[in-house]
Amino acid sequence: MGNSDHDQHASFEKLLEPHLDRLYRMAFRLAGNKSEAEDLFQDVLIKVYPRVGELIDIENRGSWLCRIMYNHFIDNRRRYARQRLVAVSEDRLPAGQGIEELAGDEPGPAVEAERRDNIMRLERALEQLSDDHRLVVLLHDTEGHKLNEIQALTGTPVGTLKSRLHRARARLREILDADGTKAVR
Repeated sequence: MGNSDHDQHASFEKLLEPHLDRLYRMAFRLAGNKSEAEDLFQDVLIKVYPRVGELIDIENRGSWLCRIMYNHFIDNRRRYARQRLVAVSEDRLPAGQGIEELAGDEPGPAVEAERRDNIMRLERALEQLSDDHRLVVLLHDTEGHKLNEIQALTGTPVGTLKSRLHRARARLREILDADGTKAVR
């Protein structure tokens, strides 16, 4: 690797490092499983690498990177819409992964089993939502994006996002209530 290649690589790493965790979480939320998330994440990094010069001048890199990931995901989804097979994967991450490390005291086995059961119920409920509804709930409620950020990512008007978020939450409560799970309000 030449000196300028090394400089470009170092610059790329330095610019992206603060955004990698957020970007991977978004990839996982969009893709729904670890292997597809890793592929999506890697594809986006490969796509962005030649644009390191452009990346330097971007003020809000996190949003820009999320927008590229979302567009890449949608492009792939459209491309493979009729061909895509959904494989059951054992490498699905629990929805709360990462949060566990923050807790000081480990919960007991009964509490942990109940928590995992609730996570699985919530994941099943999320899978029953339409793609548009699931996306807005995951980006807003799980990843903490504001509606105007989601608008910038998806190009969907804020009013439509508010409506989708309201309907998605109502549908989740309906599904979880039917399943016997209390919805968190």
